Amino acid sequence: MRKIFLILSIFMAGTVYAQTNAEELSATIIALEKAALEKWNQGDPGGYLDLSADDVTYFDPAIEQRMEGLENLRNYYKPATGKISVDRYEMVNPNVTAVNSMAVLTFNLFSYVGNDVHKWNCTEVYRLERGGQWKIVHTHWSIVQPDVK
Repeated sequence: MRKIFLILSIFMAGTVYAQTNAEELSATIIALEKAALEKWNQGDPGGYLDLSADDVTYFDPAIEQRMEGLENLRNYYKPATGKISVDRYEMVNPNVTAVNSMAVLTFNLFSYVGNDVHKWNCTEVYRLERGGQWKIVHTHWSIVQPDVK
């Protein structure tokens, strides 16, 4: 009986540890994304560029095909520098799913500019790099379409 209790205690301790790590990882990924969004909303795409891996891929409603590579993303963002101004935003229903050294963040983004609200769906795939940094390896943005009835 004592052996069973010891085995269950070890198993449960591992379960609690894993849950704590999942919660911490989720908080870390969401914080990274929010920091990049805060910069973006002030016209600085540097937050996302700093978070993106060299081999990042990118989908956006404004481009027809997948973009590949950090340098291409840097060139794509360059014209937006200093031209974006969002009054406030809401990251709605963020969810992080992770395995090993990969994490997927999905969320809805509501960006408020004056009386207008722009609604987006976002998926970010993060990879844990050497040195312990999480980097975005894939981004997918899409516009939320209004209900058609």
